Amino acid sequence: MADDLDKIYEYPFPNPSEEEVAFNDGAIRQRPAGLPSSYDEGGSTRWTPDAIAEVQALAQLGRYQVRGYNCFNKQMPTFDDLAFVPATMTRLPLEGYRENCELETILGGGSPYVEHPLKLKIPIYIASMSFGALSASAKASLGYGASKAGTMTCTGEGGMLEEERTASQLLVYQISPARYGLDLDHIRRADGLEIVVGQGAKPGTGGLLLGMKVSDRVSKMRNLPPGVDQRSTIRHPDFLGADDLAVKIEELRIATNYKIPIFVKMGATRPRYDVAIAAKAGADVVVVDGAEGGTGASPELLLNHTGIPCMSSIRAAREALEDCGMSDRVSLVVSGGIRSGVDVAKCLALGADAVMIGNAAMIALGCNSPRYGEDYAKLGTSPGACHHCHTGLCPVGIATQEAELEKRVNVAASAERVARYLTAMAMEITMLAKACGKSSVHNLEVEDLRALSFEASAFTGVKMAGIDRPFGWENTAKA
Repeated sequence: MADDLDKIYEYPFPNPSEEEVAFNDGAIRQRPAGLPSSYDEGGSTRWTPDAIAEVQALAQLGRYQVRGYNCFNKQMPTFDDLAFVPATMTRLPLEGYRENCELETILGGGSPYVEHPLKLKIPIYIASMSFGALSASAKASLGYGASKAGTMTCTGEGGMLEEERTASQLLVYQISPARYGLDLDHIRRADGLEIVVGQGAKPGTGGLLLGMKVSDRVSKMRNLPPGVDQRSTIRHPDFLGADDLAVKIEELRIATNYKIPIFVKMGATRPRYDVAIAAKAGADVVVVDGAEGGTGASPELLLNHTGIPCMSSIRAAREALEDCGMSDRVSLVVSGGIRSGVDVAKCLALGADAVMIGNAAMIALGCNSPRYGEDYAKLGTSPGACHHCHTGLCPVGIATQEAELEKRVNVAASAERVARYLTAMAMEITMLAKACGKSSVHNLEVEDLRALSFEASAFTGVKMAGIDRPFGWENTAKA
């Protein structure tokens, strides 16, 4: 063997040149052979192009980045990992066109302290989005569209906009820690009150409205200087815990003569405990906003790395109400990344009484629609990929206070799109409910679902498809 090492192997043809061995015939300049994708995408699983760009942005700015829209964390589970198992032999489905399926939803109806609970024709309503984050025309459009579909809207932070009050047959008035626009007359003109203690897009922090959206009208409503960034406080000055919250809720009941329901809205963080506290303090409706929830502006790190998903918060919230004996008295509303009637039906099956939609309603209005391409290009983006709500330069006039941009919102057409979208979602819900043999969408239950991934089963407690038992560490330990 050692002798073989001294013998030079000779090809029966001339030795190739190094240029030929290196694939240099017809080679692309500056691209050696190997893994071609590493030159386009990078090879590191940790230092991806996005991670590198983030470091370079922080190095240039010396602060965290702010943007609008919603969570970009690709690890978030989605409702697509759950599937319905309709009736076949063990249950009887309902006839699609000959049998009815009830959609009516009552919020606050279980409370003995509410004279006028909110009666909605569908289990969906428009989320609390402020005038300031959205234009007045966008708010009016949402109000008219919701009214036509038989549901309601919510003011969001910053006071009651007259255009929205006129457009909305039912309107919930939000009370934020910063008390922007808080007015006793507005409280008494509302159909419900929402005490906000947090939101899914930025739990643990207050609202954020950048100066370019603080117009003269916004500044007057909120008693703020125009053109200056508005950062809301996060803690209510009137309460620090459950006992104080109970006193605050009682004050609001007295102010409204015990007529309308009181909501408490929170970001999804520890729903099993937070929901129980809100319920025991006297809330008629608890709103749990998942980490996928949208916003006009938030530090990007909060959007992507705080809170828990909507899907994983619903069971915990429902169990909290059951454990403290409040399930029949307190209504549960969930939100965060809900896109369709299919998503809504899954929320109802997991234990929600209703859902709240924000980004989806904006998209129905016209957000990210393929128009005004030059204005998208100025923002460095394109229709379908825009998330520049925080800039106040919305190409379609929805998330802006610029008068010329706002003119692009056709209130009548936008309202009709919202109404049709809500109607279509309601049809999707009833189709699934009937297939599962339910005469009311509120009869959908966890047993009607199966999980298609271990993660979805672990997040929700829904049985895995095929094995018909929920995935959990106790199951794997027995196996």
